[in-house]
Amino acid sequence: MSLRVQKIKNGTVIDHIKPGKAFNVLKILGIDCNYPETVTVMMNAKSKKFGKKDIVKIENRNLEKKEIDKISLLSPDAKVNIIKNSRVVEKHEVEIQDIISDVLSCTNPDCITSHEEIKTKFYVISKNPLVMRCHYCERLVSELKFK
Repeated sequence: MSLRVQKIKNGTVIDHIKPGKAFNVLKILGIDCNYPETVTVMMNAKSKKFGKKDIVKIENRNLEKKEIDKISLLSPDAKVNIIKNSRVVEKHEVEIQDIISDVLSCTNPDCITSHEEIKTKFYVISKNPLVMRCHYCERLVSELKFK
């Protein structure tokens, strides 16, 4: 028996998501049970490169840069494919930026960004494992707390 997943006509396929992180990707994208379009989630699919991976397919949805930046922090090996007329027309590898702006919240409760409406800014110190430094309080952060 083989597993068959229907192709999407137009939309986005996010491939090579870390195993077990597909639902986190849906949360980043604001997709829940009330989302009006078809969403396909595959978890722990076989991957030649990584052993296992998750995949998310979303009909009629293009991702914003901020969403892709969030996905890169969660799963730095993910690939984003844009589908038009059932064909892949663009392929993008996500990339952790050197500076992360207005995507994460600082975990320091005393940081000025926790008390005032200021765009957050983090400098990436290490990509693997992920370690960032807050621009304002200089706290080292490895925990992801998305805005």
